[in-house]
Amino acid sequence: MTERPLRFGVSTSSAAERGEWRQRARQYEAMGFDTLVVADHLGGVLSPMTALLAAAEATERLRIGTFVLNNDFWSPLLLAREAVTLDVLSGGRLELGVGAGHAQEEYEAAGLRYDRPAVRVARLAETVPVLRRLLDGETVDHEGPHVTLRQATVGVAATQPRIPLLVGGNGDAVLETAAVHADTVGLVGFTSGTGRRHTNLSHFTWAGLEERIAHVRRAAGSRADTLELNVLVQMVRTGDRGALADEVGAAFHQPAELIADSPFVMLGDTGAMVDHVQRLRAAGVSYVVAFAERGAADLAPVIGRVR
Repeated sequence: MTERPLRFGVSTSSAAERGEWRQRARQYEAMGFDTLVVADHLGGVLSPMTALLAAAEATERLRIGTFVLNNDFWSPLLLAREAVTLDVLSGGRLELGVGAGHAQEEYEAAGLRYDRPAVRVARLAETVPVLRRLLDGETVDHEGPHVTLRQATVGVAATQPRIPLLVGGNGDAVLETAAVHADTVGLVGFTSGTGRRHTNLSHFTWAGLEERIAHVRRAAGSRADTLELNVLVQMVRTGDRGALADEVGAAFHQPAELIADSPFVMLGDTGAMVDHVQRLRAAGVSYVVAFAERGAADLAPVIGRVR
């Protein structure tokens, strides 16, 4: 098996005006990041598709992505149309990420029914293979419990031969959908509650990550070696690891020991972070994304070192 290139992404979703957004995209490109990704939330953040197009126009090589879209906010056909359009206008730099959605207040704000988790996950599982076919230029007829399409087609060809598709989450069913249908599996280490608070850090440790990767590989079968594995890092902080574990643990309302043992939090000096990335690499992870507002810029020297 050929080893995948190591990639780094930055997640950011807000700016006061156009110049700030464009400058930020250029800065992250100069730092060595491979992707700039935007989440799909309501309230105080930019709309992902428009923001990503602006970032692509301001940069030369930086790939752009949704990380991740709320599946319940989109019709599969309308999403495929938006994605293909963005891929064409960005010169083939789009990576499309989707998830099951979780923030109840956003559903209520938009006037959408907030179903229990099993229903949202089932809807994602039905949507993803249909979305894949639409992205690939097929005409789709589909009638299922959650999705109905009649002679659905985008009618415009993407610039890339295949728009990469990421499915992110933590639960068994979401990761099984990712394993079977996605190009990239996004691992987060927690199960979300009804809001944006991370209520169940069920797989937030190194042992938890290894268990989730094993689950993905079992579900993927013969596809296992073709998958890219991604980790979403919740915090990057430089300084004394012990003191930072105490500080971040208090902010997350979690024991410092859990934070210190988590692949989803990167603490310490550049050498410690290089070791962290190498440990992720040894576990099979080749794509690391961090939040701009939670220290992603501190990864710049790490990117230079590991490459």
